[in-house]
Amino acid sequence: MKHVLLAIVVVMEFARTQGAKAQEGGAATEIQTVINSQMAAFAKDDFADAFTFAADNIQRMFGTPENFGVMVKRGYPMVHRAEDVRFGELRAEGNALWQRVLVKDGAGVVHALEYLMISDGDSWRIAAVQLVQPKGVGA
Repeated sequence: MKHVLLAIVVVMEFARTQGAKAQEGGAATEIQTVINSQMAAFAKDDFADAFTFAADNIQRMFGTPENFGVMVKRGYPMVHRAEDVRFGELRAEGNALWQRVLVKDGAGVVHALEYLMISDGDSWRIAAVQLVQPKGVGA
């Protein structure tokens, strides 16, 4: 049991330090470039290009850029037509990084999203996006 706990601690520490190294190693800039590139593709309704920034799990789930585009327009209209994009905290969880993004929509409403970013070995790709409560805003 003692060895199992030690192994868990070692793995968790490795994941934490790898995340910190990724941030220091320029991952933040690369991740922001990927997200900005996808947003630019959405602004032009170029869903084929936007689809290339999605991780394999997302590509398998939607199958085609057209299906992906329908989902984005219906589920994430603030991303489809973002007026302004600001980047917040980048935090590590295991081998993945979560990038906080604040997006202002056409009506001037700011939405907070978390982008799950994973590395495919060559580049960062978007594996999930979730809406979150902006910090400092309560119910």
